[in-house]
Amino acid sequence: MKGKRQAGAAHAAGVKPGTRNVALVLASSSPRRAELLRNAGIPFALCVVDVPEVRRHQEWPEDFVRRIAEEKADAAFARHPHKFVLAADTVVIVEGQVLGKPADAQDAGRMLRVLSGGSHLVTTGVCLRGPGVEDTRAETTTVSFSPLSDSEIAEYVATGEPLDKAGAYAIQGIASRWVTHLDGCYFNVMGLPVPLVYRMLRKYGVL
Repeated sequence: MKGKRQAGAAHAAGVKPGTRNVALVLASSSPRRAELLRNAGIPFALCVVDVPEVRRHQEWPEDFVRRIAEEKADAAFARHPHKFVLAADTVVIVEGQVLGKPADAQDAGRMLRVLSGGSHLVTTGVCLRGPGVEDTRAETTTVSFSPLSDSEIAEYVATGEPLDKAGAYAIQGIASRWVTHLDGCYFNVMGLPVPLVYRMLRKYGVL
């Protein structure tokens, strides 16, 4: 019974049971960010936070993702003040537009038409919060797309893949067929610049 009570308490706190002794907490509901950390061999617990991702008027894209990452990290750190908390936020920038997650299928199609046949930037803000530590950084990758036909866009949106992705595409998924050039960190486009995160974790002794 004691083990069950402990597991229940961990679940209620938003931390995955069985990982209470892990030093790092990932403040995210994104399966992609969790997968990237696991693939890199970085142990962590999960903490889901609810932070509105609303850009302020004329807020610079890098400032926006850095601020949202900080707000996510602060929300999780308030629950786990003795841990290190990692949070991130990603946007796509093209032709002066900031593209977050599409509101619906129609919005996803609009975003993909904007990306078609050109280059765009993917910027991720990363915040590491811990006892006496708050380090926020950002990384940007340039991605080029081949031209997309209306039928390609419609078929892709129908798969559902773009509906919860910044810029309405997943570089590791079906959209990989349209990527003609990439300059920068590939993992950043997935939502978490793993090499940068690793350096930050090493700097503060988390790993």
